[in-house]
Amino acid sequence: MPEQTMSKTPTASPPLWRHRDFLLLWSGGAVSDVGSAVSTLVLPLMAIQTLHATTFQVALIGMMRRLPFLVLTLPAGVLVDRIRRRGLMLGSDVGRFLAIGSLPLISLFRTVSLWELYAAVLCVSCFRVFFDVADQSYLPTLLPREQLVDGNGKLRSTETFADAAGPTLGAALAGLVGTARTLGVDAFSYAFSAVSLLLIRTREPCREPGTAPPRITFRAAMTEGLRFVLGDAILRKIAACTATANLAISLVTSLEVVFLIRTLHASPTETGLVLGLGTLGGFGGSLVARRLALRVGTARIMWVALVIPAPLTFLMPLAWSGWGTLMYAAGWGAFNAAGAVYNTAQVSYRQSVCPPELLGRMNASIRWLIWSTTPLGALLGGGLGSWLGPRPAMWIGASIMALTGLWLLASPLRGMRDIPAATLRATVATS
Repeated sequence: MPEQTMSKTPTASPPLWRHRDFLLLWSGGAVSDVGSAVSTLVLPLMAIQTLHATTFQVALIGMMRRLPFLVLTLPAGVLVDRIRRRGLMLGSDVGRFLAIGSLPLISLFRTVSLWELYAAVLCVSCFRVFFDVADQSYLPTLLPREQLVDGNGKLRSTETFADAAGPTLGAALAGLVGTARTLGVDAFSYAFSAVSLLLIRTREPCREPGTAPPRITFRAAMTEGLRFVLGDAILRKIAACTATANLAISLVTSLEVVFLIRTLHASPTETGLVLGLGTLGGFGGSLVARRLALRVGTARIMWVALVIPAPLTFLMPLAWSGWGTLMYAAGWGAFNAAGAVYNTAQVSYRQSVCPPELLGRMNASIRWLIWSTTPLGALLGGGLGSWLGPRPAMWIGASIMALTGLWLLASPLRGMRDIPAATLRATVATS
């Protein structure tokens, strides 16, 4: 009897705070996220202060950062399903370490050129595409199904915090040691992440011979995923809404450092603080997203989150010098908070309506669609900023942000309160 009782008792999974391999993945990712957030401010700051780049040249940094997501996301998804994910993540970390680390090394002998800056940003972004896709698929190797929600929550909250703290830290370090040497912090963060991955003991399971699914052509796989997304009336509008929002975000972020420093005459430290405060809005939105969805409706919250606070985005172009820079932080924070609530709801809808066998291809397809506008947004920001000036360009970006929710008002979501129970059962069954 004692042996039978023990065999029937399920083995409880250890808490994540005592899960060695998860803590290694989490700590490596956290340090890497902070380093990347530091570079988000320091790279355009270096172009402005050291290289005296024009508004359009600064905006090109944003385009270089986003272009690989358009070109490489779909191939990365195929590659991640065919090779070891940890090895791909390690290679990506080493590649990013070498690319961004080249800039402080060059600065020891001479001034970094603008083209060298562009090349480093482009290389880092290419490796990031592969790392991010592999990272999203690697966690189930380390954690059982019942701990995935907790694990993903910890990883995402750390990423949001890093996005808020990184610009402030970058501004402070740039003032102390200069922009080029500050980029060494980002290089160190990739090295730290690579070492953390090397120390993970869990190995990815090998497929038994003959059990691997037949490989279909890349084009056939992507066509099936795209057909599903474009064939669903709500998913179509979600893709259009998010792609429009990403266009506006790319436009605004490609100009924000120029706008704050050259138009509002903010110091680098003030710029880092403003951007950090604005990013904290996304962290706050993620904390209340579930509660708001239950109160407002799991379907209705998607358009409510974007439409109701839309006028607050105009605080960004309304900002003025001095204490008025906090207007930019308030407008940016309001949009990030609304976006966090919207994203939580729309990802849940996507997971609910998609058959399990199509989930990977659906996510890859919709990710490709919604990121396709970001290079255009950066180019548009640079062109408008050079032609009209940073403030008028900010007005255009804020206007696009404020109008993104109209896509959802023109969809069946307008007449729905909650995601239908028939689709929610799929989520409950797999959660």
